[in-house]
Amino acid sequence: MHKVKLLWGKLVTILFLGFVVLGIGCSSWALFNIWGQSHYAPLKALRIPAQSANVEPDKPLYPVRPAEGDNIGIVTIPALHQKLPIIEGTGEDELKKGVGHFAQSVLPGEKDNCVLSGHRDTVFSGLGKLKTGDMLIVQTSSGAYTYEIKRTRIVDKDDRTVIIPADRAVLTLTTCYPFGYLGSAPERYVISADLVTHEPPVVLR
Repeated sequence: MHKVKLLWGKLVTILFLGFVVLGIGCSSWALFNIWGQSHYAPLKALRIPAQSANVEPDKPLYPVRPAEGDNIGIVTIPALHQKLPIIEGTGEDELKKGVGHFAQSVLPGEKDNCVLSGHRDTVFSGLGKLKTGDMLIVQTSSGAYTYEIKRTRIVDKDDRTVIIPADRAVLTLTTCYPFGYLGSAPERYVISADLVTHEPPVVLR
């Protein structure tokens, strides 16, 4: 009988200790959840929201398009130590003033094919000396654009591939060819360059 009481006493003690441990565990778990919610709530609030689908598109590089005869910028050819004015249009009057921008092509820096033309015996007389990897820098009201020459080619004077659209920002220089030809040249010397860097215009404060 005495052994039964001892066993019963031990059993009660074990059950009591078990309930105590269980109670402590549940309390700890509840406190941990409360702490976790209060601790991580500010982090959830700091999450960057997804970009709105109604974001306004980028502003155009040239809000106002140039008129024929306007000076729209400067093209620098470091390898030839040249800085040449760029005039809107490719008529004879414009080409007398500098490099002409083909009005039906995009302006410098815009995505697509920007075409510049010049006379082989004046502004573009040294074009044949340029090679792949040389740089062309165009400065306009929207900034400075650096292009890297990717290829040169000679085409027939009636070849329209010179002005075909492109899926990226490209600069095309074209002049009559051969350079020393007397009279109306039968071919065109063409340089194609890809945009590599853009520096926005400096804003004076």
